Amino acid sequence: MKMPALLKTMRPGQWVKNVFIFSALIFAQRLFDRDSLLTSLGAFVVFCAISGAVYIVNDLLDLEEDRRHPVKSKRPLASGQLRKRTALVAVFACAGGGLACAWCLDFGFFLWVAGYFALQLLYGWRLKHVVILDVFVIAIGFVIRVVAGAQVIQVEASPWLLICTILLALFLALSKRRHELILLDADASDHRPVLGEYSAYLLDQMISVVTASTVVAYCLYTMWPTTVNKFKTDKLVLTVPFVLYGIFRYLYLVHQKGEGGSPEALLVRDKPLLGATVLWMIVAVLIIYFAR
Repeated sequence: MKMPALLKTMRPGQWVKNVFIFSALIFAQRLFDRDSLLTSLGAFVVFCAISGAVYIVNDLLDLEEDRRHPVKSKRPLASGQLRKRTALVAVFACAGGGLACAWCLDFGFFLWVAGYFALQLLYGWRLKHVVILDVFVIAIGFVIRVVAGAQVIQVEASPWLLICTILLALFLALSKRRHELILLDADASDHRPVLGEYSAYLLDQMISVVTASTVVAYCLYTMWPTTVNKFKTDKLVLTVPFVLYGIFRYLYLVHQKGEGGSPEALLVRDKPLLGATVLWMIVAVLIIYFAR
């Protein structure tokens, strides 16, 4: 019974966030390079192990709060299905194994992974209780994934890629905060104190700013002379409609359907959103690699 409970605590469903590792691989035109692809896959596994350790630590730190939460109280640690000692052993195994593998892949990559792990521990312990900074830390975690993915295959991460990544991550993090605030209503600050510093109106204003910034940044990136020269085509702008639809669909789900609490689950569950994402990936790869 321990293994299913432990695996659930490690949240494998959320490891999909680690696909940002492959961003540099794709945009550096290394997707069909066997060595780079295998190295990136190894980096992905490393981040999955580290992510699993981080989620266990977060559940240990939030144990009492989770027990009072209408949904999180069903988590293995909060419900008593998983013992603290077993969870701690798993943390050391996952974190130690992940860091060791990162060291073997590349020292620079190891430093980024270690920095990511330290940042996530600091977030779970203190930073998630600091208004606005909490969502920025989440967004920085995505940026680190992108930079680490570039480092491990020895390519440079484009400034545009980093800008688009942090804006998209802020969009998702703010939407998640809004979902939590609406779901918990008057009890929000009891379950997560920082939610008492937010309001639905404030989060909507922030989401509006980030949404517009994300769209503008991506549009500029597709038409920027450096981008056109790099890919030898100006057709990347054809992917903009998929990005617009995806963002609008997500906003619809957040505001009209009360979704947004789990972006990774929503991406898989909502077929129109998943379809837009898959089509964007296909069109982007075809343009980057074959449109000359």
